[in-house]
Amino acid sequence: MEIKDKVVIITGASSGIGKALARAYAQIGAKVVLGARSEEKLKELADEIAHNGGQAAYTATDVTSEADCKKLIDLAVEQFGGIDILICNAGISMRALFTEVDLSVLHRLMDVNFWGTVNCAKYALPYLLKSKGSLVGVSSVAGIHGLPGRTGYSASKFAMTGFLETVRIENLKKGLHVMIACPGFTASNVRFSALTADGSQQGESPRNESKMMTAEEVAQRIMKGVAHKKRTVLMEFDGRATTFIKKFAPALLDRLFYNHMAKEPDSPFK
Repeated sequence: MEIKDKVVIITGASSGIGKALARAYAQIGAKVVLGARSEEKLKELADEIAHNGGQAAYTATDVTSEADCKKLIDLAVEQFGGIDILICNAGISMRALFTEVDLSVLHRLMDVNFWGTVNCAKYALPYLLKSKGSLVGVSSVAGIHGLPGRTGYSASKFAMTGFLETVRIENLKKGLHVMIACPGFTASNVRFSALTADGSQQGESPRNESKMMTAEEVAQRIMKGVAHKKRTVLMEFDGRATTFIKKFAPALLDRLFYNHMAKEPDSPFK
């Protein structure tokens, strides 16, 4: 795909995978439109991109707000004339057993991860159909098989997958490309802001970040997937193995996931 001068909208653009995507797309000539809750961080990133010769627009965006999502889409159209790629990347995680978690935490996960995708896709879709562009959802291995201790996260990512697959089928003959990206554990801010059982942020990640894929590596794999119009992008061995084992031995996968998460430092499993 020739990316120069294409218009790329990225939610959750102020940090982590979203920030890495914004930098990388701008570097190869795309016009990036940035959405996140922190206007200050977005301005810093847009100024950095402009300083390096790129083009960026931004607006403070809470993806749980339908009005904010419409404003983000409208900005892209007003500023750059259309939309070629929408990457629904904004997301939050959680870490708590379902028996202990406050249900408001699960509602929050669904509002951000699922409804945030739906809200942005709703207003971007007419422009993506016109450009025969790409609609991308950043899901997770937790959206392939249930991840213990992450009920709200898995549920929201499964919901995102079902939504995007249905949008793909509905527009099968209209040239729309829909891609679901499934990173594994990634060294990004989403882990530090994961919600605990009472809805507070967990703070420091209990996992060894140095052994995880970086946000920049994930961004490159997403971009490659979009360029080749992939349906699904599995980032590393864990994702491919999960898909394979789920197909042939789902009960084994349950045990593997349980044992893996039980070994996590300060695991909620007693």
